[in-house]
Amino acid sequence: MNKLQCNIFRGGTSKGVFINEESLPQDKEKWEDILLSVMGSPDIRQIDGLGGATSTTSKVAIISKSDNPEWDVNYTFAQVSIDKPIVSYKGNCGNISSAVGPYAIEQGLVEITSPETVVRIYNTNTKKIIYSHVQTPNGEIEYDGDFSIAGVPGTASVIKLAFKDPAGAMTGKLLPTGNVVDVIDVPGYRPVEVSLVDSSNPLIFVRASDVGLTGKELPDEIDSNKEMLELLETIRGIGAVKLGFIDNYKESAEKSPGVPKLTIVAEPSTYTNVKGEVIEEKDIDILGRMMSMQLTHKTYALTGALCTATAANIEGTIVNQVVRKGFNPESINIAHPGGLMQNGVECHVDESGNIDVPWVYGYRTSRIIMDGNVYYK
Repeated sequence: MNKLQCNIFRGGTSKGVFINEESLPQDKEKWEDILLSVMGSPDIRQIDGLGGATSTTSKVAIISKSDNPEWDVNYTFAQVSIDKPIVSYKGNCGNISSAVGPYAIEQGLVEITSPETVVRIYNTNTKKIIYSHVQTPNGEIEYDGDFSIAGVPGTASVIKLAFKDPAGAMTGKLLPTGNVVDVIDVPGYRPVEVSLVDSSNPLIFVRASDVGLTGKELPDEIDSNKEMLELLETIRGIGAVKLGFIDNYKESAEKSPGVPKLTIVAEPSTYTNVKGEVIEEKDIDILGRMMSMQLTHKTYALTGALCTATAANIEGTIVNQVVRKGFNPESINIAHPGGLMQNGVECHVDESGNIDVPWVYGYRTSRIIMDGNVYYK
């Protein structure tokens, strides 16, 4: 058995294992076997590791102190498949990103300032910089607070995440195909309109009614419908081909399981969330249901929310077509299975129609859960 020092953090509505890169082999080819063993994959229960048997709890963050004066730490995100021996480094997780700042402070990788410490994070997956604003009064991290996020019980201290120049995170373009809407031919179904947008992470947006949904469904309603899951993965796979991630849409679950994420959107409408709470139409800007690792996300990925907020500001996209008219771009409320998620975007369009997105913002909470060692085979 081998021993590895690590921490477990909740970041937003995700939970992951945080590892200092110095603890891992310099040969990154060896990382996959280590991370699979640490998380207990492949096994649908992940019974022999730290994974939580859901896509939101089978995540790893690998952190190192940076030598570059433009940022403080390097952060690599890894999505560990539950039932397959696959570790994907494609794309970033915004929720896990919210715990990188606290981890860096806890590990002494950055200097603490009071009352707030801004940690400059370089995400190696997307080659983008994230500014994490962590509350540190009296020179210590303040985990307790009065800010709440849907999908996490109780309240905690707010962490503001500012993503700089998020456009083209993986494809190099905000609109990878050059179109606000593309029509794709879905084998065995019919042509479907989609919008492919890459901001913080690449997403494929589809109108709920175009796939026989309302946008108000809860995860179990979608996940129990095998034909629906197959349809959604086919659409995602075709989108992945258009983005250049894979060559054959049938290989999407194997070769690019985590990105792009498929997101189902619909006009604001009153619905009941997973806790039985009624979310009123008047409080909603857009309904969203996101697919993650071939199943429905229990809440909503932060990078996905930032991309959704960006797409809402681009005239003609599927998101722009269904979002509440007159919404506030600095405070977009996305209604997901767990409740509401608030995000902001700074977006400018010049006279020639060129789109500039200098910043997107998200608000999360985080806390340290465990500090210790994990044993792996």
